[in-house]
Amino acid sequence: MRLFMAINFENNVKDAVQNIIDDLKKYSKQGKYVDSEHMHLTLEFLGDISPEKVDLIIDAMNQISGEKFILALSKIGYFKRREGNIYWIGFTESPSLFRIQSKLHSILVDRGFDLENREYKPHLTIGRKILMNSNFNPERYLEDLGEIKISVEKIDLMQSEYIDGKLKYKVIYSRDIRD
Repeated sequence: MRLFMAINFENNVKDAVQNIIDDLKKYSKQGKYVDSEHMHLTLEFLGDISPEKVDLIIDAMNQISGEKFILALSKIGYFKRREGNIYWIGFTESPSLFRIQSKLHSILVDRGFDLENREYKPHLTIGRKILMNSNFNPERYLEDLGEIKISVEKIDLMQSEYIDGKLKYKVIYSRDIRD
């Protein structure tokens, strides 16, 4: 099972981000943009996990609690790649988000999961292999991004799989952090 932990977004957030992506497409020469059904904020990528270990992950998630918090989108950026860049939308700094991600990471490592050991940089991937025209200015989206707020009350364990050649995400377990 290919698994990851995420914060999923309400449809109004996905719609607002989709509107920005639709506008971005006008400035790109090439690229594959993310469908709204795949929009999420990854907390921890787990990779291929045997079904016997799912209970360990769920138990780790059950140790996470806290107050509901709000995430705000901040800017459009990219990770440079030779074949085209990975474009993303960043988030304003959130101590609550970093606390949850750090605790999940620590618990899972203590339980023997082999996770990436690098600084957590929260972002929403919006496209891959993107080449933008020279007239593209990501700052034109700052006002629109600033209006998008994400209420975080739960975290989800997600399964990623290809069904009939199409990538599908499925929620395996959901944890309300307010418990």
